[in-house]
Amino acid sequence: MSTTTDLVIAIKKELKAAQMTYADLAKCLDMAESSVKRMLAKGDMSLSRVDDICRALKLDFAELARRVADAQPLISEMTQEQERAVVADKKLLLVAICVLSQWTLEQITGRYRLTEAECVKYFAQLDRIGIIELRPLNRYRLKLAKTFRWRAHGAVMNYFRENAVLDYFSGGFGGHGEGLLMVHGSISRSLAPTFLERLQRVAQDFAQQHQADQKLADKDLEGYTLVLGMRGWEFGAFTLLRR
Repeated sequence: MSTTTDLVIAIKKELKAAQMTYADLAKCLDMAESSVKRMLAKGDMSLSRVDDICRALKLDFAELARRVADAQPLISEMTQEQERAVVADKKLLLVAICVLSQWTLEQITGRYRLTEAECVKYFAQLDRIGIIELRPLNRYRLKLAKTFRWRAHGAVMNYFRENAVLDYFSGGFGGHGEGLLMVHGSISRSLAPTFLERLQRVAQDFAQQHQADQKLADKDLEGYTLVLGMRGWEFGAFTLLRR
């Protein structure tokens, strides 16, 4: 979908929200109603005309542009190239993980040994990669869908398999709010996707709680990592004992 088409769609939404008809807009623009309809149908308008429309809607142009951006489809999975770009620089990967949790620049630089300039640089890289849309005052909009997940065999998951899995599972899982469960069983193939959907809901609940608790003081927060997985698998040593 073209940017012009997106802009026209956003303008029409704003007209509807403001309960303005084409006739109302035409009067504000000192144009014929038929000309306004033709202009919006073709998407043929100058920036000055867009400014006039914004004034008629009592809407700032920057806000209109932001709403156009917010309406863009969100990413549910990155390309191999995007993931390789993320893992190419370990500090960039760190910042990418932080923005997935919607940390602010202040939170990132307060927790990790990154200067503000470094963090802004990595924000700009993530903007170019397509993970975020960088906004004024070093704020950003995450461009990933709620259903986003790293590619199963992509660069990021491969990096964590090679560098983080043993570190994660070497922990005792005996602390407050910690636990490790491993359940093996044979179930109907038709029911397996149902259990996976439940796991996905747990992950979404965890992510939503993270967002809700960002208003708490740092002393009341603790960093947790939730790992959920389900696959057809048997321990290799057991497989060797099969008849």
